[in-house]
Order: sequence, then structure tokens, then C-alpha cells
Amino acid sequence: MNRRDRRERNRRGYGGQRREWHRTTREQWHSDPRSGPSTSQTSQDGGSSTPSAAPSTEPPELRGFYFDADKNRYFRLLPGHNNYNPLTCEQLLERERERRRAVMLTKDDMPNKKAPRTGRNTAMLMNQKHLGLLSGDAYCRAVHEVKVSGMRRHRLTVQSSDSSYPDTDNFRRIVGDSACERVFTVNDVPHGGCKYGIMTFKGCKRGSMSAEMCDNLYFTNRKVNSICWASVSHPDSHVLLCLVGIAETPGCVSLLPVSLFSNSNPDQPGMLCSFKISTAWSCAWCLNPQADKIFSTGLSRRVIVKDAETGRTQTYGVSSDVLAQQFALRAPVLFNGCRSGDIFNIDLRQGRRSKDSWKCCRFRQESAVTSISLLHDENYLLAADMLGQIKLWDVRVSKVVQEFKGHNNESAYLPVHVNESEGLLLAVGQDCYTRLWSLSDALLLRTIPSPHPAARDLIPSVQFSSQLGGRGGAPGLLMAVKHDLYYFPYNTDYQDAAPQPQST
Repeated sequence: MNRRDRRERNRRGYGGQRREWHRTTREQWHSDPRSGPSTSQTSQDGGSSTPSAAPSTEPPELRGFYFDADKNRYFRLLPGHNNYNPLTCEQLLERERERRRAVMLTKDDMPNKKAPRTGRNTAMLMNQKHLGLLSGDAYCRAVHEVKVSGMRRHRLTVQSSDSSYPDTDNFRRIVGDSACERVFTVNDVPHGGCKYGIMTFKGCKRGSMSAEMCDNLYFTNRKVNSICWASVSHPDSHVLLCLVGIAETPGCVSLLPVSLFSNSNPDQPGMLCSFKISTAWSCAWCLNPQADKIFSTGLSRRVIVKDAETGRTQTYGVSSDVLAQQFALRAPVLFNGCRSGDIFNIDLRQGRRSKDSWKCCRFRQESAVTSISLLHDENYLLAADMLGQIKLWDVRVSKVVQEFKGHNNESAYLPVHVNESEGLLLAVGQDCYTRLWSLSDALLLRTIPSPHPAARDLIPSVQFSSQLGGRGGAPGLLMAVKHDLYYFPYNTDYQDAAPQPQST
């Protein structure tokens, strides 16, 4: 027998032994699955055997194999190469996540849901208010918590005067104005760019809601990085956009009037300007009277503050990319969140006498800050980062006073939404779950699964308001995911609004 035949015989013998061992292990497990592998041992003096471990209810783990409980057999795990029908760990995790989402979605559609706090309901809260045990603000926050747990999902049909308006483009972002009557939408388009427009909502106290898309839609081959509403001539009269350049197309920051998106408005569109600012990560508009018509953009290692009317520009050098910005209302102070995790503010009233002299306060999170939100008293600031941490900072002492657990983020630019009057905090994670917390004690009130399978490019975008659709509207949550729009009203007896005839 030559050397090649000997190696072939040894290889077949080893493979046969390994297959025989796997077969024996499966037969041993399936013969009595409650007992698991043999755990008895015989004493040296010939006595009866005694168990050495508790009975196992799980199949034995085999390295390189996966046990499918539904098919009751083992499957080999492949490292992801191009074998026929490969099975990888990523596919198994995705399958398990999708199974959990489907189960959670079924439970979420049930009419009767468990209240976030045991024993609380609207009748009990009303009695406590009448007895003087709850103040007016505490009663409103508690009622919002109970109502949030009972919201049910309804799909909205978007009306449009243009019959050729396509409703198959995926939503990327929706940003509501201060009254939540209008929502600026950004959608992906098949050829790689995006389109944006304004959607108008109308609601009533009975809970019905209708949505109508604007006449004019604008298309661009550049990515929309950041959006905020701007008050140039009147509240929410304009939209400020940060567009990132692609290939030979440079990036810019554009200030667009809302009237530009409607053909039916006979008035002049108003101020329309574009600034050549490339690689802008974030933007913010100042509402303080001392810095009227001022906006800011966060760039790579720079912060630019510009006057929209005069074009006067002031530049601040920083040590990292600025991913999130917000102006204070009581004073012309700009808060910034950086990729390095640093959070600092800039007082526009102070001159640049020396390096970093304009930084009033400074604190730090463990990862890149993707969203910041200043509370009404401007003593507290919410910050979210790419480790999934959402922290409430006391700006006066640069100290964390509250942390909100459960958010999921690894690498995405995800905003957080604060509704301070209702005492609610909302955030959509990279796992496509929408979570709502109590702002007072950081209790997780509800987790809403996405109506569509989770994907990195299908993260829902949400808006919440106590008067969704403007004055006279009812409280509720608006969710845009894929090419669908969903409405979660407080009213459990909500009936879908009848489709309105299209205008000619």
C-alpha cells in the first residue's frame, strides 16, 4: 500500500468516526431529550451511580454546528463562503431577531396592552386629582403614560393633487415644524439621489387624520445630512438643509422658503439662498432676538456661524467633527456635540480673545454624539451617542443626572425627540424599534416594533405631538418607514379617515 492510499484510508476513517460520533450524540439526545447527555458516574467501590449535574433542557452544543429546534436536527455552520446554501451566524441572528419582531408585532396589535406602571389607569388618576393627590402637571404626565401604552397602529394614505405622484419611494427622514402641522419629508429615489417636499396634516379632536403631499417636489443627487426649520419672515417660514457633495458635485447649505413647494401660492417665494459649505454634518437655527437670522453648521473640525441676510461669517476651530447642534432660546448660545464625544457651547456674545475662550462649559460622553436636545429651562441637556447611551446632563455642574436605558445604536446618525410638556422622550434605535421613556424617572414605557423587517436602510423616522395636525388635533405618534406612513393615535376607537377626492 503506497503512502497516498494510506492517507486516504486514514482520512476516511477519521471522517467516518466523526460522523458516527455526531449520529450517536443525536440519537442519545433524541432518545430522552429531558435527560440530556449522560451525567451519571459509577463510584469506585461498585455502588450505585449518582447524578453529577442537573438535567439539561438544551441540546448539546457542537462546535461548528447549529441545532434547529423546529427541524430537530443539527446543521453545519459555514464561515460565509460561496458554498451552496450557506448557513452563517449572521443569518441565524437575523432569523432570530425577525422571529422576535413578528411575535412582538402581534402582541403590539392587541387592543388591551399592559400599562407601563402597575395599577395605573385613567379612572384612578382622575380620582387622585380630585382628592388633591396629584397636581395638574403630574396628572397630565401620568395620563400621557397610560395613553401611550394603548396606542394602536393605523396606516395613513397620503393624498396628492398630482395623480402621477409615486408612493413607492422609501422615507429617509421626516421633520415636523413647531406646530406639527407640516412635516418636511426626504425620500430615496431609485437612481441614487433623493427627493424632498412638505406634507400637510389635518386632524381633529375625534382622532381622524389626513395627510396631503405638496404640489412641488425637488430632486437632488446629493445626500441630505441634516434638516431644521427656520423662522426668517415668520415662524417656520423656511427649511434649512445640509446637502453633502457626491463626486464632482460640491456640498452646500440651502435655505428654502416653504412657499417654494406649492404652485397654488401666488406670493413671492421669499428668501432663497445657498451657501457653498461642504461636508456639513449638522445645522441649527437661532430663535433668540439678539441673534436674529443667524444659523450655524457643524463641519469637520469647524463650526460656522452665518448671518442669512448679510452673509457675515464667523468660524470656530474645534478638534473633532460636529455632528449635532442646537441654539438656546434665552441667550445666543450654541450647543455642539462632537464625534469625539465632547459637548460644549459657544456664547456668540463673547469675542474670540484667545483660543477656546468662547467655550463656556464642556463635558464628555463615551462615544460620538449624534443628537442633543436642550430642555425648556436650559439647565438640562439630553445627549445620545453611538453606544446607545442617552444621558441627561445638568449644564450648570456638567454632571449626568439621569440615564435612559434600552436604546440601540452602533454607527447611525439617529435623533432623539423630547416632549417636555407630556414628559416623554422618544428615540428610534438602529434595531428599528421605537422606544418611549418617562422623562421624569427614565422608565421605559413602551417599545414599538417596526411594521417592516429590520434593516439598516429602513430605520423608521418618527414625530410625536400633543396636537398632531396643528391646533385642534389630537395627540399621537407619526411613523414613516419604507414607503408607508403610520399613525398611532391616543384614541382607541380611532376610525381611518375616508379618502378625500383629489383636487383638480
